Amino acid sequence: MDIGEKLNEMLEFKTFFTIRVFSFELPITETVIVSWAVMLGIIVLALVLGRKLTQVPRGAQCLLEAGVELLDNMSASYFGKRAAVFSPYIGTIFIFLLFANIIPALTPVSLAVAGHTFTPPFEIKPPTRDINFTAALAVMSILLVLFSGIRFRGLGGWFKNLFHPVPLMLPFNLLEYAIRPASMCLRLFGNMLGGFIIMALIGSVAPVFIPPVFSLYFDFLDGLIQALVFTFLTILFVSEAVE
Repeated sequence: MDIGEKLNEMLEFKTFFTIRVFSFELPITETVIVSWAVMLGIIVLALVLGRKLTQVPRGAQCLLEAGVELLDNMSASYFGKRAAVFSPYIGTIFIFLLFANIIPALTPVSLAVAGHTFTPPFEIKPPTRDINFTAALAVMSILLVLFSGIRFRGLGGWFKNLFHPVPLMLPFNLLEYAIRPASMCLRLFGNMLGGFIIMALIGSVAPVFIPPVFSLYFDFLDGLIQALVFTFLTILFVSEAVE
């Protein structure tokens, strides 16, 4: 298999099974399966770390509280007293994206033994390489922006803001509700797809010990950066809507 065929195979969205509801068919692709696996992993991790909490934190509880405090402070710096309303969503979207971006690092590496190369039996692909996945996240965030603006400004205040700073800005302010999620969607999708393709190319032509080294950047550091960027844009747009 040449590099082009391998890339086509890796970029394909395989359907594991289909759910049929009357005449409607809902394909469950590997993007959905990996997303479910990420959510299950986060839930299990939360249950394990959240049990037997003590007044004086020790061990893993110290790391857990430090992470929660970091996310709360990030929200408080933009939302002030309203941080308690938005911190759960902001923290959840960051943690979910972080795990979704770095999960390809769990793919077994190739092994070279006695002149023979053993390829991994499966390939874990990041769900963020699927534009449908990133579009869904962007729509969720822009809906939060819309409903938060109406909730804290009132319907009249939100409608009045559409004419800010001058009435001629109305069509442009309305367009922001389409442009912003499209920008968030394409930015996350493009960066993660690009990193995924680069790792696939490196794995195809480089010795077996090289891909794990590059994985430290493209799977971990770049995954962290993209999760931070998406989360920060969500915070920024919501804070503008409720200020």
